[in-house]
Amino acid sequence: MIHTAGREVVFGFGAHNGFGEVPELLRMVEQADRDELDVFSVADHPYIGGRLDAYASVGFILGRTRHISGLVNVTNLPTRPAPMLARLVTSLSAISGGRVVLGMGAGGRWDRIADMGVPPLSPGDAVNAFEEAIVLVKLLSGGGPPVTYQGRHYQVDQIEPAPVAAPLVWTGSVGPKSLAATGRVADGWIPGHASDWLSERYRTSRPIIDEAAATVGRDPRAIRTVFNLPGRITDRPLPATRDRDGRWIGGSVGQWIEELTGAVLEHDASGFTLFPAGHTDLVFLGRWAREIAPAVREAIAKENG
Repeated sequence: MIHTAGREVVFGFGAHNGFGEVPELLRMVEQADRDELDVFSVADHPYIGGRLDAYASVGFILGRTRHISGLVNVTNLPTRPAPMLARLVTSLSAISGGRVVLGMGAGGRWDRIADMGVPPLSPGDAVNAFEEAIVLVKLLSGGGPPVTYQGRHYQVDQIEPAPVAAPLVWTGSVGPKSLAATGRVADGWIPGHASDWLSERYRTSRPIIDEAAATVGRDPRAIRTVFNLPGRITDRPLPATRDRDGRWIGGSVGQWIEELTGAVLEHDASGFTLFPAGHTDLVFLGRWAREIAPAVREAIAKENG
């Protein structure tokens, strides 16, 4: 389970959720669970007929595992109204013992989202709805008196909250308004376009989150940065672990350990979700979970005394 308190570094992997990949998906997540990875993630593209529903996948997998948490990376919010999303994630949290993280996005493929009968929103309205949704999910969690909420995009009247706490909320924010919303109301940020800690996107985006958090009295350090990280694990060290554009491409186990340890200690990274360059297999996933993740945790613990 991923706890709210503490700054343990999170290690996860991105799973494929096509209809033809079900046996592989289940094998991968069950192995990741045995190997004590923290989280698995699946994408949410309900307009693609060849993909399993993301939340049906997460719910089923949580029922077959004991330790790993599930993340929809990220929820296609326009097709999943916030009051029902609150019921969905609190139910999953209760059934699984808290092993769910709520990934949230404002909606990136509005052409396809509109094809599903969802009224399109302007970029500004989509971000406003995104922030309202996070607020409402948290209000409809954790017990307490009935909630009445009158926002521009969501309205509920005297709805009882679920008796369990809201899961952690990690966003896929990209633009300035969305990043500021993350700072005000979310618990973590997944930089877009697989941007890492040395990227210009990260350097210019993270300060927006921090400033917005401080403006509403939040500690910016409480908001995790969890990187979607592509790359390959090689048997021998690579002469260069980044391409000409400066993007991480992978390397040997030792090179991964050195790079990720530096990302945590020098750039305040607090999680990594591996999206391999190419096809994922059990050997690849095992090296990530059994060799790289424990060694990075050990190196960080040694540096922190």
